[in-house]
Amino acid sequence: MELKISHPFWQVIGLGALAGMRSTSAPVIVSHILSHHQSKNLDHSPLRFMQSKNVALALKVLAIGEIIGDKLPSAPNRIKPAVLAFRMLSGAFAGASVYKATGGRVAMGALIGGAAAFASTFGSYFLRKNAVKTSHVIDPIVGAIEDALVIGSGVELSNAA
Repeated sequence: MELKISHPFWQVIGLGALAGMRSTSAPVIVSHILSHHQSKNLDHSPLRFMQSKNVALALKVLAIGEIIGDKLPSAPNRIKPAVLAFRMLSGAFAGASVYKATGGRVAMGALIGGAAAFASTFGSYFLRKNAVKTSHVIDPIVGAIEDALVIGSGVELSNAA
């Protein structure tokens, strides 16, 4: 089935926002979409591996690991420089993949995805901290709600493609 994304800008904004909440989410969603909707624009691209069903499956396994690891007390804060950089790279990678697949400029997709991930990382960090503080619900429960939001949004983004 051919890939049909009518508004890649908004999809990449959404993917970047999700990358800021869960770093593996954006590549998982993009790989899932591209493994089901092949793009000829990726055929001779270094990003063509994103269309592989095996890559999509491997990324899904990594995402499950991130969901579990996020609940551990040893999980680093998402706004630490190395973690923030990884989230931005994740958003940039997802954005570049979508833009390349739709015939757009890879650099533009990377810039949009990375910037959205940057903003979302800080927004979701402070939102989660405030939700825990004001609701008196323990952090892992708030994290699980965040997981549900990311998964539900990912499903919607996948269905939109």
